[in-house]
Amino acid sequence: MGIVAGLDSSSESTRIVVCDTDTGAVLKQGYAPHPAGGSDVDPQAWLLSLGEAAEGGLLEGVQAIGVSAQQQGLLALDAGGVLVRPAMAGNDKRAQAAAADLIDALGGRSAWAQAVGLVPHSGLAVAKLRWLARSEPESARRVAELLQPHDWLVWQLLGRPVRRTTDRGAASGTGFWSAATGGYRPDLVELALGHQVRLPDVIGPCEPAGHTPEGLLISAGTGETMAAAFGLGVGIGDAVISLGASGSVFAVHHEALADPTGTITSYADATGMHLPVVHTLNAVRALRGTAELLGCDLEGLSELALASSPGSYGLVLLPYLEGERTPHLPHTAGTLAGLRRESMKREHLARAAFEGMLCGLADALDVLRGRGVEVRRVFLLGPAADLPAVRAIAPALLGAQIVVPQPADYAALGAARQAAWALGVHHGTLSPRQPPMWPAAASQVFEPGEELAVGQAVRQQYVAVREQTHPGAFDPARTV
Repeated sequence: MGIVAGLDSSSESTRIVVCDTDTGAVLKQGYAPHPAGGSDVDPQAWLLSLGEAAEGGLLEGVQAIGVSAQQQGLLALDAGGVLVRPAMAGNDKRAQAAAADLIDALGGRSAWAQAVGLVPHSGLAVAKLRWLARSEPESARRVAELLQPHDWLVWQLLGRPVRRTTDRGAASGTGFWSAATGGYRPDLVELALGHQVRLPDVIGPCEPAGHTPEGLLISAGTGETMAAAFGLGVGIGDAVISLGASGSVFAVHHEALADPTGTITSYADATGMHLPVVHTLNAVRALRGTAELLGCDLEGLSELALASSPGSYGLVLLPYLEGERTPHLPHTAGTLAGLRRESMKREHLARAAFEGMLCGLADALDVLRGRGVEVRRVFLLGPAADLPAVRAIAPALLGAQIVVPQPADYAALGAARQAAWALGVHHGTLSPRQPPMWPAAASQVFEPGEELAVGQAVRQQYVAVREQTHPGAFDPARTV
């Protein structure tokens, strides 16, 4: 039996799980918060948090460590490896105008999608570079090297070696590395920053980044989304829907999906496969807004919704409260249609909110299905997945088996599984082509059953209102 650890350094905290290499059983866990911060972060706080989370001998006996961290953060270093400014967090919104400039500079959304599989937005490292060049030119001129949070943490754990590394998953979210070609686009870095820089080596999923002076193996590491997918154990035929204020739908696929509209973001995963993602701007925010309107909380909204019936007595809510990305309607607003005297009841509006949110996510899922992505089951993540109304309505509307995993530190688990894989390959006990077969996440399963036809009717009602309100705005075939 071997022992490995996975650490996840998110924007809020560090979480560590220590696992058995053979069974994946969690032996010990650690946690420490990060200090409250804004867009600019001192990365030393990540190391302090890591040390606090590992107190009490948590890592005693560990043979390998995998690192997961917040995606799309940016650490800009000078020629001596010193930060030229604080790290820019992944959720930094300052680069919105910079992202729009970059889209125009390369010739539009399609040009970016073809080049690197995604279209710049404020979170991407490439947009942060353009913002830096425009807003802090003195700092920008000193930049000689770029890292992301997980790259920097791995580098620190290894004692700051000459070689810097990253993995396919994190690299695919920079805006200057293509999952389709497996190569960097240095010209896009220069387009954003104004000059060339050193970029980390992209290593394979089970390739070690190196060993500490004490002989501890450090695996490649990856971004949080890729680590969580690996920790969940999703594979071909699985899609994952994350229910936050906004929503995301991703699936494991055997190839990168070039999408000239930019609706699909073409990430790489942590296993050598691909992870196409479709985002929506509106998910749980539609539920919260409706709950506030009705004077209840989300649990109360769920109870009200279940007192209604499929189709919400003809009420349809298009949940485009913040504009929308899928379909691409950045300046629109939400729509409530089908008001009749008999439908003007609290429970029908409550159900329309759940149906509208889930139909919007079903639209995103259809984009992937329309490109040949197989979807046999859908994992639902986030606290809203526990709401009875979500569990009751989702199977029929999404047209698939619904899996709701028990809460767990899946990104940390994915990092630990990657460490076990790299350790096994290093010792010759595992194949580079097959990660360790850890048990699937404990979960509840919900089948569409006889309600599938009812769900299709509800979706048809939703689609009719969407097409009447925004004719031609959504067409999955346009991504081909």
